[in-house]
Amino acid sequence: MEIRPTLETARLRLRPYSDADVPELLPLIGAREVAATTLRIAHPYTEQDARDFLAISREPGKIWLAITLRSDGCQIGGIGLRVDDQHQHAELGYWLGVPYWGQGDAREAAREMLHYGFADLGLHRIFASHFKHNPVSGRILLKLGMRHEGCQREHLRKWDQFVDSELYGILRQEWKISRKDRE
Repeated sequence: MEIRPTLETARLRLRPYSDADVPELLPLIGAREVAATTLRIAHPYTEQDARDFLAISREPGKIWLAITLRSDGCQIGGIGLRVDDQHQHAELGYWLGVPYWGQGDAREAAREMLHYGFADLGLHRIFASHFKHNPVSGRILLKLGMRHEGCQREHLRKWDQFVDSELYGILRQEWKISRKDRE
């Protein structure tokens, strides 16, 4: 059994999910606006979807954590890495409940996950993608120091429509340099 980390930032705690999270998870992840910006979130989102997600979040190589506020423990979203040990890279994914959009929480949580991936897991590369119709996510990835690597045209299918996927990535050496620039 893999040990799931608990990570902390100035305002957030990223912690492993538990079955007790389901009631708080459903209204956040169940919003159509959240599902519209992600590949793997269904709409409508059911309790069974949440339980299936919790099971997947515990699989080897998948590190999914609840994003909570340190001040009161309130769950506001989720973030994770899908690690490929053979290639020493991981895909970063995240989502936030609609009431928490635009407050810098996704960037803060993602910055901590990059640190965990590079410093603790020893990854060589972390990448992420977003639907073209969600440019806010692209701005977050750029602020993390990721580079835009291209557009995969009509690469994914969401709700019976093909959508473009914008790809970003950062190498450990680039991450180290970007950290020094922020200090």
